[in-house]
Formats: sequence, structure tokens, C-alpha cells
Amino acid sequence: MSAGTPFQFLDQDLLLLPQKAIYWQQEKALLAADVHFGKVGHFRKAGIAIPRNMEQDDLAVLSDLIHEYHPEKLIFLGDLFHSDMNNDWDWFVLWRSQFPRLQIVLIKGNHDIISDKHYTDLGITLYKELIMGPFLMLHHPLPDPEVKAEGGYVLCGHIHPGVSLVGRGRQSVTLPCFAFGKNQAILPSFGKFTGKVAILSRKADKVFGVLKDKVIAIG
Repeated sequence: MSAGTPFQFLDQDLLLLPQKAIYWQQEKALLAADVHFGKVGHFRKAGIAIPRNMEQDDLAVLSDLIHEYHPEKLIFLGDLFHSDMNNDWDWFVLWRSQFPRLQIVLIKGNHDIISDKHYTDLGITLYKELIMGPFLMLHHPLPDPEVKAEGGYVLCGHIHPGVSLVGRGRQSVTLPCFAFGKNQAILPSFGKFTGKVAILSRKADKVFGVLKDKVIAIG
């Protein structure tokens, strides 16, 4: 497994992982945002040729992280399943059966539109928001990041954040990133079949770019 980058924040020990997830040591919790399972099936259902194994790759990465860090909780910050029901759900059900004792929490996002019963039948607990320690778990970022939310510092997703780096020869690359601002942090999208949007960061922000096998502080 690739090494994570330790980050002590609000007296909590976080490990920022190149798999675009966070391991929170005090809570023994693995956090991921915007997995978008079912997106491949959604496009294939519409007649668009997408490799089937992309979904299985994401599940394999999750499995590797669970075996490596042995979390007691797995918290998805929204958009776990991309859209309406399709055959990819069967792969997720099979994957879930391998970790029956793992507590799984889903903070529902705008793409999580299938019936709640599908999740609860798998022992997945659903929330619109969840307060845990110093953090408020949401899917959507704060509309005004300068205004502090009630309940704590926000951890969220939805944006699929990226940071653009420009070289001396004006070549540029946009990396997925963890973006920690004054009142909220936005996690990169976990799913491989997702895009990324370059974000603006203030001087006070702590931005960590995600490379293939490590996470690096930027700026």
C-alpha cells in the first residue's frame, strides 16, 4: 500500500491517503467522498462503451484500505451510488458481504436517489448530516465558506476538487486534492470515473495534491 501523509488538525490525527480517502485515527474511521458506484453501468445502459472493470477497481481499492487500516467505521460523504439502480449494485452487494461487521455510514448526496431500503438492507446507516468529534459531515460544501457552520468544522465532497500546477515551461497539470479552508475541508472524489475541478485557494488554506503513490502539501 502507498504511504499516507499525516496531518494533525483540530487535535485529531488524520492520514491523507493517495487513494483519495482519509483515515481518522481517533475514530478508527475511513472517510471517502463521491465514489459514484454505478456510474459505469449508468453510461453502459445508455449505450456508451465504458470498461466494466472500473467499478470493480474502486471496490478493490476500498477492500485494500480496509485490510490495511482495519477501520471500525467507513463513512461515505455522499454520492455513493451514481444514479438509479443498475447491475453494478450487485457488485456492491457482493463486496458488502465481505465486511459484515464493518459499520458503514452514508451522508446522502444529490446522486443518492435509489430507495433508502436498498442501503438499510445492507446495514448501511443514512444521514443528511452527522456530527462526530470536531467535525460536521456533509455532502455539499458550505455556500459561504467564510461563515462557520453550527456543529463543527465541515468535512464534505461534491466539488471533486483539483489544484492546478504550472511548470517553468508553462506546462500544467491538475491534481486531485484535499482542500482545507477556514471552516471546511473538501475531499477529492474517490471514484476513478469522475472528473476534477480546479479550485481557488486562499493563503490560509492547506491544500494537499494527490499523486499516484503519495500526497504532497502545496503552497
